[in-house]
Amino acid sequence: MEAKLLNGVSTYAPKSRKELMQYAFDNHKILVAVNAEKILHATDDSRALINRNLGYPDGIGAVWALQKKGVKDVVKIPGCELWLDVVNAYYQSKSFYLIGGKQMVIEATVNKLRAEFNGIDICNYRNGYIKTQEEEAALIEDIVKLRPDVVFVAMGSPRQENLMEKIQQSHKAVYQGLGGSFDVYIEHVKRAPKWWVKNNLEWTYRLLKQPSRIKRQIHLVRFFVNLHLNRY
Repeated sequence: MEAKLLNGVSTYAPKSRKELMQYAFDNHKILVAVNAEKILHATDDSRALINRNLGYPDGIGAVWALQKKGVKDVVKIPGCELWLDVVNAYYQSKSFYLIGGKQMVIEATVNKLRAEFNGIDICNYRNGYIKTQEEEAALIEDIVKLRPDVVFVAMGSPRQENLMEKIQQSHKAVYQGLGGSFDVYIEHVKRAPKWWVKNNLEWTYRLLKQPSRIKRQIHLVRFFVNLHLNRY
């Protein structure tokens, strides 16, 4: 699978979700979402973190940047959909460990997964409030003991990626950082309607719903100008 540097951020260009998932399982990878903001605001630390792992095009900005680099047939793969693709493809043969969110959110997520994917093997789960080194060590020990095939961590970047790298040192598996995907899954947070998502206007919908995001969205104008000027 081909990868390109976008402002120094190594971003893979899968032609399908299946190709990305297969590559992650074949190589025990940590999946890291790459979008316009991560490309625009890349630092030495954030580049190194993504480049050690498997960055994939989570947003349309990353897709356009890859296309500017001459990559054809690359697809946008939103992380809030990808983890459910992984579950759907592998729930009958793989085991899962979930980390993240408030206690009520993680419990609701696990209950919904068990209701929708009959027989899914969720070997354990916990909330995302890991406050001490002792709690972190206990989590890693539990994962090493249970040996899940897939670990989902919903804590926001870069905290989730740092934790996944620590765990991976002791247990090789497929890892994916999910940000707020558990909240979206249980409909605690509403995602944009399908039309907006399909037409790559999800950011516009979020801006209309939450005008306070304007300061954040202004940075995206800079991203698209840089993209047009071939600065990536």
